[in-house]
Amino acid sequence: MNWKIWQKKSAPEKKKTKTREWVDAIVFAVIAATIIRVFFIEAYTIPSGSMEKSLLIGDFLFVSKVNYGARIPMTPVAFPFAHHTMPITGTKSYWDGVEWKYRRLPGLSEIKRNDVVVFNLPVGDTVALENQEPSYYNLIRQSDWKTVNSQYTISSRPVDKRENIIKRCIGIPGDVVSMSGGVVSVNWKAEPLKDTGQMPYKIQLSTSNVNFDVFSNLGFKVGEMQQLDANTYIANATPSMIQKLKTFNFVKSADLFVKPSSTDDGDLFPLDPNRKWNVDNFGPIKIPAKGWTVNIDSNTMPLYYRAIRTYEGNKVEQRGGVWYIDDKIATNYTFKMNYYWMMGDNRHNSTDSRYWGFVPEDHVVGKALFIWMSFDSEGSFFNKIRWSRLFRGIH
Repeated sequence: MNWKIWQKKSAPEKKKTKTREWVDAIVFAVIAATIIRVFFIEAYTIPSGSMEKSLLIGDFLFVSKVNYGARIPMTPVAFPFAHHTMPITGTKSYWDGVEWKYRRLPGLSEIKRNDVVVFNLPVGDTVALENQEPSYYNLIRQSDWKTVNSQYTISSRPVDKRENIIKRCIGIPGDVVSMSGGVVSVNWKAEPLKDTGQMPYKIQLSTSNVNFDVFSNLGFKVGEMQQLDANTYIANATPSMIQKLKTFNFVKSADLFVKPSSTDDGDLFPLDPNRKWNVDNFGPIKIPAKGWTVNIDSNTMPLYYRAIRTYEGNKVEQRGGVWYIDDKIATNYTFKMNYYWMMGDNRHNSTDSRYWGFVPEDHVVGKALFIWMSFDSEGSFFNKIRWSRLFRGIH
């Protein structure tokens, strides 16, 4: 029996047009860049002076997602490279119709004390779109709920779409933090501010005839110095700047200028009238750790109410002096997540954990690695770039 084998020639592959090649290349680049940005490394810009002197306005950083483990996107349907708002339209850059539970890939290390960390703003869950500088909760305290909600467009944001900010980790889960006379203590051990940060000092001069270039050369921002009288100034400085300043014979004294412990700022965490704290004197506060059980009473609930209710998703209410969690009488609570205490290095010019409390682990974005570019907006044409800061590691 004869068999005939028919061989059909395959049709020649149609050549891609130039337009198709460009589209494919762009799609590939966007996907690759998104994967790198989500799971490996992301660029970040320092927008404020809250981390001076370690980080300056105009510093451009790379933030590692690998060190602490990359966080799986919690709001997966989003426009690439836009955090929470579209650049032109001002509309939301994500769709919150699909939200995933918090998960994180294994990391190289845990968050350590003094790490510089990028995280989502804990009180950024609700925002007044036309006035986002103060938190929504501050607006409510300054006015009232009805006024704020009628005056502004109010929007809620999922965890991974809240504003990104950067601070230094002062306390890790289980630590006890406090501050007295402007000096932070961790687990009852004083941790004086290093030269990466600054505090206000009261500087008294022996004469008003002073060349303030001396101050500029030491790193002082002369334009921001506050003059109290002819020979007395308040200025932000590092300990080494003050030490060098004291060597000049026209300087009578230069002492730390902090608030007395009797002063009550009124707007600090946990907004408890029984805790009269200020930015230089607060605590002690124990930072929750996963698995730690806290007794629930009138003393502890002001500290841990938001963590239990908002961050860990429980229904919390008080009825007749008795606390209920998920409609059950609660005398204690065991935390499901780790928490951190974050503060800015520029201690009197930083809104940080002193104002909004603990940072939950699901808010952590990554670890700041190094500065790859730095621009000085006040520098001359040839000195716009701070060349000495390029590719400098963050310590």
